Amino acid sequence: MIDCRAGAVRYQVTDVDRAVDFYTSHFGFRVLMRPGPPFAGIAKDGLTLWLSGPASSGARPLPDGTTQSPGGSNRIVLEVEDLEACVDGLRQAGVRFRNDIEKGPGGHQIQAADPDGNAVELFQPAVGATPSTVTGGGSTG
Repeated sequence: MIDCRAGAVRYQVTDVDRAVDFYTSHFGFRVLMRPGPPFAGIAKDGLTLWLSGPASSGARPLPDGTTQSPGGSNRIVLEVEDLEACVDGLRQAGVRFRNDIEKGPGGHQIQAADPDGNAVELFQPAVGATPSTVTGGGSTG
């Protein structure tokens, strides 16, 4: 095993200012660093997101020429107490959702989309359950 520590989740975005505004205004993230226009680091409750714009070093093409772009199915998960109330408030604020609320044995979840299409899962655990007790660590609820 290598000696390492958890760092951050990197999201590719097309507009760093817009992404920072989205996460700070809708989900209460705070800005940790903003070393230049193509990059920002934001955090909430121990979760750090690195928002990399097209001109950042973290957005450069891979050696095989594959471009790194926003979107996809990987996502951060934010746990909430009242999913329906959160969804209603976010919809009123103009946030777009990728699906409807899904109900599973571990709880209910829905995927919001940030302005670049990166997924943000909102998860409400079932009564008496948490993601770690239901799935061993992830939220497949």
